[in-house]
Amino acid sequence: MYQKELESIEKANRLRNRIVFEKNLIDLASNDYLGLSTSKKLLKKAYKRVLRNHYFSPKSSMLVNGYSKIHKEFEEKLAFINNFEDAIIVGSGFLANISMIEALVRKNDTLFIDEDYHASGILATKLLNSSQVIVFNHNDEKDLENKLNSSNRIGRNIIAVEGVYSMGGDLVKKEIFDIADKYDSILIVDEAHSSGVLGKNLLGIFDYYNIKPKENHIKMGTLGKAYGSYGAYILASKDIIKFLENRAKPIIYSTAPSLFDTALGLESLKYIQKKKKKLNQKIKQKLTIIQSYLGISSKSLIIPILVNDNKKVLEIQKSLKGKGFLIGAIRQPTVKNAIIRLIAKIDVSNNDLIEVCNLIKELNANK
Repeated sequence: MYQKELESIEKANRLRNRIVFEKNLIDLASNDYLGLSTSKKLLKKAYKRVLRNHYFSPKSSMLVNGYSKIHKEFEEKLAFINNFEDAIIVGSGFLANISMIEALVRKNDTLFIDEDYHASGILATKLLNSSQVIVFNHNDEKDLENKLNSSNRIGRNIIAVEGVYSMGGDLVKKEIFDIADKYDSILIVDEAHSSGVLGKNLLGIFDYYNIKPKENHIKMGTLGKAYGSYGAYILASKDIIKFLENRAKPIIYSTAPSLFDTALGLESLKYIQKKKKKLNQKIKQKLTIIQSYLGISSKSLIIPILVNDNKKVLEIQKSLKGKGFLIGAIRQPTVKNAIIRLIAKIDVSNNDLIEVCNLIKELNANK
């Protein structure tokens, strides 16, 4: 029924497939930045925590009777460690962005969203009136300020950015935090790729810039990346969290997040805080190798390498798989131009990371 469309996608070397990769491949493609997805110790701790509960699945919406002590403990721990007033857990980062944008942008409000914001946030904007949405140039604080000044709408201004951008690996500029304060704007920060990776305490971009959360700040994070689990959370003032609890459809009408995944996220959070000094050292070590062998200076573990050819990027990925390495071959519409997306995961040995860097350089040079 969709054969012609599929043929067109395949012809452009953009066809995607679900693949169960061989377990002996060295993973440099996933967002498992700290390698916690393979921790049996954390798995066992989470299992024991769920086993102590009197039920083991969420059963229903959090607003019916699906809210458990496990959910509550995790929310309280997140809020305390991140220095926010309150927290609420959500089924996924995708649902968290739908929740925030659809619920918080009211009739007279305006959303100013970075053009490179995650697809879930861009999709959420389609639920709003087009007059409520203004897209600003990626990480461009001057363009954002110009558009804030040009807007004649009478409601709240809400700005949406990412702590670390998932495809570029670049950090949101601190100036955008300053602009949000200057224009009394709510600031949504998607920390999916920065929480667990940035900052002295590995709490993300607020931690990295040493910004104390304010009433206008909202932080969203996910468990499916550095935390080695699945799910998401939103941190904000008590009023904002209470408003989301009452107006955000994915929170109201979705089954509560998995108890086990939430327990695993809690155990990962505790582990990261306990081992933050050692983890920071390993992150620094990996980024030093990236700088030395690829000449790329990065603050995040996401290393994009421009190839600009869909066919070539797939060939590089295939060649590296033959050598035992799995890297991301990212094509349109996720990115404008094809890239190799290398993740400098800290559980990968230094020698393996050096080898894959040299191979990428060699393969990408033979264009």
